[in-house]
Amino acid sequence: MHYIVFLFILFFFSSCSSDKPSAVDSTLSSSSFEISSSIFSSSTIEPHSSSSKNPVINSSSAETPKESSSSVSSSSVEKSNSSSSAKTPSSSSDSGICTSCDSYTALPPEIVENGGSGSITTYGSITAKETSQGGACNYGETNIQYYAAIHVHQIPGDFLGPWKNGLACGACVSVKAKTPTGWKSTIVRITDKCPDDNCGVDLGGAPASDIMGIIVGRYEGEWEFVPCKGIENVYGDSTSIYTKEGTNSFWSVIQVRNPPDALESITLVNLKDSTTYNLELAIEAENYWKVPSEVLQSEDSFSITVSYRSGNPETWFLKGNELSQEQKTFYYYEYK
Repeated sequence: MHYIVFLFILFFFSSCSSDKPSAVDSTLSSSSFEISSSIFSSSTIEPHSSSSKNPVINSSSAETPKESSSSVSSSSVEKSNSSSSAKTPSSSSDSGICTSCDSYTALPPEIVENGGSGSITTYGSITAKETSQGGACNYGETNIQYYAAIHVHQIPGDFLGPWKNGLACGACVSVKAKTPTGWKSTIVRITDKCPDDNCGVDLGGAPASDIMGIIVGRYEGEWEFVPCKGIENVYGDSTSIYTKEGTNSFWSVIQVRNPPDALESITLVNLKDSTTYNLELAIEAENYWKVPSEVLQSEDSFSITVSYRSGNPETWFLKGNELSQEQKTFYYYEYK
């Protein structure tokens, strides 16, 4: 009996103790909560902090185009600025405005690679504006109103100017001079040589009028050799080869008239045996080229190639003995 009562009391106390957590359980539970809270709190803060320093791949990919676009835009601005700067022409400080413009001091001309600078004068009538009579280039009467003479010397007596025994003949020159209102320019064909040692370019009447107006004199200016083709008042219909008076089967000199640019050379080639002749300027007359007598006496066909300063040579085809005809004109369009 006592044993049964003891078992009952023991069962009763066991049931009551299972309804309340032990101190240890409470402590463990509290500790677990704090640890769990700490971990959660850390996990919510750390990923955020990490993403600000090291963005995830998707975020980085999204930002890359912006950075790339910004970089390209900056580069484009730099290129644009550079391009804009490169296209800005450098302005000349010399406006060409002068006083007493017609009284430039007579000095020998200065020569540069394709032209020169110095005196711009005139020997034509600015009112009549006549055409060139051929001058020292031996063209005879022409229809060229815009003509000029060019200097023979660089310094008096040295013969180092562009004239060179008439090699300058037929060339065109762009000329500009200082005036009271600034630079004025014109284009002329060379048909003559200057008699003045200090001459640069000596203009005919029409071009002189364009630059000087009614106040003729010695002006300061510059000039540059340019092609003639297509230039109004200096270029005709067709280039031609002309044989001088007195030509015969033993002697002949030829001249190129109305060339598209300054001459450099004339070459004859026998089309039968390929014999080649490089013509030389004649000493008998300026602006003429000497033809060998064997060509004049030949019935073979020849090519005559005229080379110019700017390239684009022109070639005639005719028989050698045709060049023995006196004062004969061979137009390029008929013999090419």
